[in-house]
Amino acid sequence: MYRALIVEDDPAAADVLRAHLARFGTERGVSFTVEALSSALEFLERRPVADIVFLDIGLPGISGMEAAEVMRQTDTVTPIVFVTDLAQYAVRGYQVDALDFMVKPVEYEDFALRMGRAMRVMERRSERAVTVPTTQGLRVIPENDVIYVEIFRHDLCWHIAGEAEPLHARGSLTKVEAELPPERFCRISASHLVNMGQIRLIRGDSVVMSNGDELTISRRRRREALETLTRYVGGSR
Repeated sequence: MYRALIVEDDPAAADVLRAHLARFGTERGVSFTVEALSSALEFLERRPVADIVFLDIGLPGISGMEAAEVMRQTDTVTPIVFVTDLAQYAVRGYQVDALDFMVKPVEYEDFALRMGRAMRVMERRSERAVTVPTTQGLRVIPENDVIYVEIFRHDLCWHIAGEAEPLHARGSLTKVEAELPPERFCRISASHLVNMGQIRLIRGDSVVMSNGDELTISRRRRREALETLTRYVGGSR
């Protein structure tokens, strides 16, 4: 199941996208959960985790283009599709690595064509998964959904997007660090391994994750961690 986020101040336009996603999912045999927000401010304050973001450029207050620029400061990988009647912004869209543009009113045929491309990107991103041995059995979790892993009293706590409680498992954080891709996961302390794609704010000595948890960067690891985070945000990983 893929998570689609629509940021659109026109309820009718949001409903059109929602209907297109439902039809596309039925035709292609995939499913979407859809969340709609009505302003860029709400989007930037909440920053819900999504596999694809449909972002209207002509939003009141903070524009969709400005919101995308802020988003890209901490999230360089989530696909953005601009939905707009302002076609002249297309060139600027490439500056924030927009995947595509859809011009209003969005006809289904055009939507389906562009979503085919988006799905190929989303499928590549969701291919990698991690297996967590819990007391209930093995859990297979997309790497993208792992917010962070912490060690607590000899137990590993896996904090997963969309799950209120962490998964508990026995193991070593050092071993988990060796198994997860270093281009996406960063060890910020002896107790925490974070998914850099799930970071929403970087402070001098801490990071705020997508679920709101603030984690301290240890003094011993601060220089290396901040260098890794800077490379990730800058897109040079």
